Amino acid sequence: MTDPQQVHDVTGIGFGPSNLALAIALREKAQQGASVLDAVFLESKPAFAWHPDMLLDNSDMQVSFIKDLVTLRNPASPFSFLSYLHAKGRLERFVNRKSFFPSRHEFNDYFAWAAEQMGGICAYDQHVIGVEPVQARGGSVDLLAVIAQDSKGEQTRRLTRNLVLAVGGKPSVPEVFAEVQGTAEVVHSSAYLSTVKPRLAAADKPMKIAVIGSGQSGAEIFNDLAKDPARPEVDFIFRSHALKPSDDSPFVNEIFNADFTSYVYQQPPARRRALMEEYSNTNYSVVDGDLIAQIYGLFYEQDVTGGSAYGLLRNTQVTAAKAQGGKIALTLCPTHGGNAETRSYDLVVLATGYQRRIGETLLSGLNDYVSGRETGRTYQIATAESFHPRIFLQGYCEETHGLSDTLLSVLAVRVDEIASELLAPRQDTEARLTAAE
Repeated sequence: MTDPQQVHDVTGIGFGPSNLALAIALREKAQQGASVLDAVFLESKPAFAWHPDMLLDNSDMQVSFIKDLVTLRNPASPFSFLSYLHAKGRLERFVNRKSFFPSRHEFNDYFAWAAEQMGGICAYDQHVIGVEPVQARGGSVDLLAVIAQDSKGEQTRRLTRNLVLAVGGKPSVPEVFAEVQGTAEVVHSSAYLSTVKPRLAAADKPMKIAVIGSGQSGAEIFNDLAKDPARPEVDFIFRSHALKPSDDSPFVNEIFNADFTSYVYQQPPARRRALMEEYSNTNYSVVDGDLIAQIYGLFYEQDVTGGSAYGLLRNTQVTAAKAQGGKIALTLCPTHGGNAETRSYDLVVLATGYQRRIGETLLSGLNDYVSGRETGRTYQIATAESFHPRIFLQGYCEETHGLSDTLLSVLAVRVDEIASELLAPRQDTEARLTAAE
């Protein structure tokens, strides 16, 4: 194991948009006269990539380009999406496109462009496998040891004074698929392009595929499969009666404003849960209206031509899944009661979202030092008095900070708050946390 003696001021685990935005914020604050922090970010991928298995052709962003890595924090930043367009020579052409919503391919390219400009601040091919407390004399914890392993199996142990966790969610697999989730025939949407598409291309006959889930990912994958030249037969299966459009109307969209985060945080837990339920139709189990129209048109045209390649199995739930001879047999039941049927598929794609449970992350080994149930307003975990490292979370605070926490909407503002805390003396930070709580 490599064990360098350097102690970093900040170590970020994960280098997606959240920690990339934080790295930029720390650099720009230093350029404006703030202290220069020794920061390093660790990423398991070999290079920057943002949800690479869902970069589907003709898929657009669902958030305005203005909510990029920096603009809501610093509109003059050279890391803005507009700066990216200017650098790429596409600024005027993007204006002529007359849309606030770039393609997902283009926004991924923007993120990669920004990451490349950050130089060597990120160590790629570093899969973090553990975070351990480093005890000083007297039993206090002044540092954390972050252990990472590369693709060759070599481990590196890095010491840090502060930690920022931004590792994204873990694919959510319904319990009914627990016994078959390890088979090659069951694929989560997070592995769609790299897993499903090559198998379609290599198949000697049209495959039979089930897509499970009525959200944006499920709809995008079904639509993509319907257009695939391999012409698979696809059943789109979900429990509700209809695909529901996401509510992106102007007044509702204000829940994704940065100041709404403080409003949510100040509410009692019951009120927070009520807000989550009230506005869940902005983000969960909903689909972009244009995509709904495309899918409806596809089924309508199939009725016109008398085809049968695509099935719409709504009001349907999967009650059992079994591996049988290289296929997956699904037991399908009407949601509101009725007779079950069994259908066999070559592939099952689970567009069932992600789960974010802090107890299932790398921080589980630090449970003895966590003293509070909730993350502070500035995304810092409350810890024991003898524990001196500060730990911040990006994307794990939805219950306390609102629906925007896992999205790009408040990204630039959130990292500004975290960067300010990292630059402040610890005792000042503790005082602010106490006041906020």
